[in-house]
Amino acid sequence: MAMSAPTPIHDFGQWSRGNGLEIVLLVLGSILLARSVRWFSDVATDQAEARRAAQSSLVRSEDDKHRRALAQVVTWALVVVIYVVAAILIVQKLGVALAAFVPLATVAGVALGFGAQRIVQDLLAGFFVVAERQYGFGDMVRVSVVGLGVPVLGTVENVSLRTTTVRTHTGEVVITPNGQIAQITNLSRDWARAVIDVPVAATMDVNRVLAVLRAACETAFAEPSLHDLLLDAPSVMGVESIEVDQFQVRVVARTLPGRQFEVGRTMRVLITRTLASEGIILHAEISTGEPTGTA
Repeated sequence: MAMSAPTPIHDFGQWSRGNGLEIVLLVLGSILLARSVRWFSDVATDQAEARRAAQSSLVRSEDDKHRRALAQVVTWALVVVIYVVAAILIVQKLGVALAAFVPLATVAGVALGFGAQRIVQDLLAGFFVVAERQYGFGDMVRVSVVGLGVPVLGTVENVSLRTTTVRTHTGEVVITPNGQIAQITNLSRDWARAVIDVPVAATMDVNRVLAVLRAACETAFAEPSLHDLLLDAPSVMGVESIEVDQFQVRVVARTLPGRQFEVGRTMRVLITRTLASEGIILHAEISTGEPTGTA
């Protein structure tokens, strides 16, 4: 459809009743349309959450997380398109010929090619994050950022083509451009593993310690609060390391994705209580392999 030629502004009163009114309608219409897109996205998301809650699922499936991330990206892209189209139409209604922007757009394109490389890099990285299902809404991830030595551990709250939003266990919201992410460690993909290293005084009998820990693992698997989170019974791997005054016995448990730290904390209490009841001395605090510091 051919666009009508822009009309210069000579009579402001007449223009305000014509193109001026159309500009107001375009602004209001674009705002309402963008809010409608967000509203439909929120409704679809709420319905998906309600279906998941009705299924009594302890964790999100990979398809659910991917659909949520895809919905966030599509919503963001549609809103951007709506505002860009509205801006072009408004410029035309102001009486500015679009052809006049061609030389400016050429110069701006060259400038963007040099100055906006990071934005383009962010958008491309975000596209591959969604297309390759690297992570999605609700995933527990460890984000390593270029130039920062300490990674950030948290739960993904939002994924767009440009940024990824992660909330840490302390409640902080960390927004990272996708192009600046050097490495993502997904801690909630398919299944996870709780690793517990139990330090025992070197004077204790190794065989007795192993037997007590195996009994503790059987008790943990039968525990109602743990049974639904475990994929199989925890196992004692054996002596992991030997030092002058202690040796460490490793216990591992396969868990539902993202629940390894919860399982590790509960099993630490159970193992400590079991060993104490058997008179076995723990040399130091039991490690669950849970990250500390920035998380």
